[in-house]
Amino acid sequence: MATIEKRLSAFNDIALLIGRILIAILFLVASYNKLKGLGGSTAYFTKLGVPAPSAAAPVVAAFELAAGILLLAGFKTRFVALAIAVFVVIAALFAHTNFADANQLNHFTKNLAIAGGCLALFVAGAGAFSMDAKTGRRWF
Repeated sequence: MATIEKRLSAFNDIALLIGRILIAILFLVASYNKLKGLGGSTAYFTKLGVPAPSAAAPVVAAFELAAGILLLAGFKTRFVALAIAVFVVIAALFAHTNFADANQLNHFTKNLAIAGGCLALFVAGAGAFSMDAKTGRRWF
């Protein structure tokens, strides 16, 4: 059993890189879509009751863009992953609480899964294929 675990541990850095890429893509696409349709994003935030929706929409889009880029690069990964985890839980509580609607329930649980993945990155760090590894610093 120890031999199998040792062999699999060789793939840890690749798995962390792939995990960071997959989560980053989600946030980069979401940011692009919000910025492309900022009026629609603002209207949706208004409908949800988000405070100051005309300010919140571009701030959220900017957060998603920055978080996606930083996660992709593996820069300050632990801090970014924790920030994303908090962000997606708050987003789930704002936008996806109508559990009678199966789609909303799916989005809510998706957000919780993203938070879980980000908490795993928070614990594991970015891995060898990251700016964090290149600088040799622990950011959090």
